[in-house]
Amino acid sequence: MKLRSLLSLAVALVAMFILCAGGLGGFLRGSAAAGCIPVTASPTTSTSPFKPPTVWPAIGDWNSDQVGNAATIVTTGARLGVPARGWVIAVATAMQESTLRILVGGDRDSVGLFQQRPSQGWGTPAQLQDPVYAAEKFFGELATISGWQTMPLAEAAQAVQISAFPDAYAKWEVPATQLVTAIADAAGLPTDGMAGCGAIGPWTQPVLAPVGSEFRSSDRPGHDGVDLSAPQGTIIRAASAGTVRTVRCDAFYESTGAEWGCDRDGHPELTKGCGWYIDIDHAAGLLTRYCHMDQRPMVTVGQAVAVGQPIGVAGSTGHSSGPHLHYEVHQNSDASANGAIDPVPFMAAQNAPLGQVS
Repeated sequence: MKLRSLLSLAVALVAMFILCAGGLGGFLRGSAAAGCIPVTASPTTSTSPFKPPTVWPAIGDWNSDQVGNAATIVTTGARLGVPARGWVIAVATAMQESTLRILVGGDRDSVGLFQQRPSQGWGTPAQLQDPVYAAEKFFGELATISGWQTMPLAEAAQAVQISAFPDAYAKWEVPATQLVTAIADAAGLPTDGMAGCGAIGPWTQPVLAPVGSEFRSSDRPGHDGVDLSAPQGTIIRAASAGTVRTVRCDAFYESTGAEWGCDRDGHPELTKGCGWYIDIDHAAGLLTRYCHMDQRPMVTVGQAVAVGQPIGVAGSTGHSSGPHLHYEVHQNSDASANGAIDPVPFMAAQNAPLGQVS
């Protein structure tokens, strides 16, 4: 999967309202309560014959048919009031099970996008080749899994699928998030909630990873943030709601000042700069910065983002010795070093302490 080409199309995330805080999911259930709103009943299954969805363009390495099938999953989930995290889980599962193709014969008697088996009560072969029906059945089973919104993606997918390869789903979280983002943006659907629900508040950790290099330590007095040791490809999320101020590639040769570029990893000695990075303005004059992203970010300048919304993936572009997220917090709307404050005590005060990995 060519993530850079996919991500270049997956821009302009829509932050219309938060599914997990009384948005579409709450509306369809007649609930305005804050916090996560799990699916509490099996969705109503489709009784109409399958009709091909609106033709979708190819996105990255996914052709028009594959994107169309993913779009059917997403729009079915939205119609049923499933939070956006569920769309990502379902699309990632279908990527693993069928590469988003409608299988007419998979392992044993399994068919369709999710390789669901008629012999295990999922439906008839004809029904399971209907992407709408198959998605409804997947979401209906997901609804029975207690706490699915806060589980790791692979764990939630495995709870539904009971696969012989339970760890295989994890590798699809990033491409599924990117594809769902592109589809939701084109369809005008809100993507808030992809972070999963649970204890998310006004602030959340941008990644769950240990703290490496600290803020302005004795050996790095010019280090205006902290390094969070997230593996390459880890989804980075907006630490709080706000508006994107900056999206930029900042990578150049230390010796000459010539452009190094962000289409390749940086170097701890040869390269300077933040690589692919984002600045987000928040209330009360606060600003957060996210550096060394692996590829072009998922958001654009001027875009409103919600807390926990995916904004990019961790990498090693710019002045970097290996994959991580360099994270900064600034006050007084000052993006310079003068405005930087230590993110560790700040995030702890927001009940979103950095360095927690579980």
